[in-house]
Amino acid sequence: MRTNVNLWWILAVFSFLIAGVYTVWSLLQHGGVEWVGTVALAFLGLMSSMIAFYIGRVLKAQRGDLPEDTLTADIDDGDPEMGEFSPWSWWPIVLAGSAAIAVIGLAVGSWLVPVGFAVFVVAIVGWVYEYYRGYFAR
Repeated sequence: MRTNVNLWWILAVFSFLIAGVYTVWSLLQHGGVEWVGTVALAFLGLMSSMIAFYIGRVLKAQRGDLPEDTLTADIDDGDPEMGEFSPWSWWPIVLAGSAAIAVIGLAVGSWLVPVGFAVFVVAIVGWVYEYYRGYFAR
């Protein structure tokens, strides 16, 4: 992770340096600033700086390297609990179908959008409450 921070800072400095070189070269070659390339390179430097700052703050907040960053770590060291998933559930497919109906409604006919939202409400309620009834009730 520390290497990633350093690489993003190097990219940011390089982008700002190249933006300056590009601006000077444009002034010498054409007698004026070519704004599209200059602004694009400056924004590349700004975006790289933002990413480097964010990754640096995350590294500081986690107080050290992750298990994935050490060479002596095993695969199981960085295996967190991701949550509880229902491999038998059909509700995500219904939810995706409701989104498809709503998007098709935007493209074809606006009367399909409320139908998509109605199917969405049914799907989200069914997915939330699937553990409260039926064979898998708790």
